[in-house]
Amino acid sequence: VQLQASGGGLVQAGGSLRLSCAASGRPINRYTVGWFRQAPGKEREFVAAFSWSGSTDVADVVKGRFTISRDNAKNTVNLQMNSLKPEDTAIYYCALSSSVWSTRGHVEGYKSWGQGTLVTVSS
Repeated sequence: VQLQASGGGLVQAGGSLRLSCAASGRPINRYTVGWFRQAPGKEREFVAAFSWSGSTDVADVVKGRFTISRDNAKNTVNLQMNSLKPEDTAIYYCALSSSVWSTRGHVEGYKSWGQGTLVTVSS
């Protein structure tokens, strides 16, 4: 399965962006899809996940501002990001996991990664 992340860009603080993770090769709803981000000089961190069965999770640091959803018709998992802050600036990656839901927050639980899309939030 190949993943393509898109939707990044430059936005002012308080603005919104919608990221999309498109899968090719197999239905995306067979996997847990996670969004992670990595800022310069920092480790990759968990942002949100959507399980094959429809469960969702969002990291505390973005809870209330970010929402994850899935579009089966388009074979995508999307990340709606509102009220963006400069500290949200990072490269955002989507990834697929076939592991149990309890591993959703761990990079090691994911086997396929997209190329990343850059989000820059200006103050």
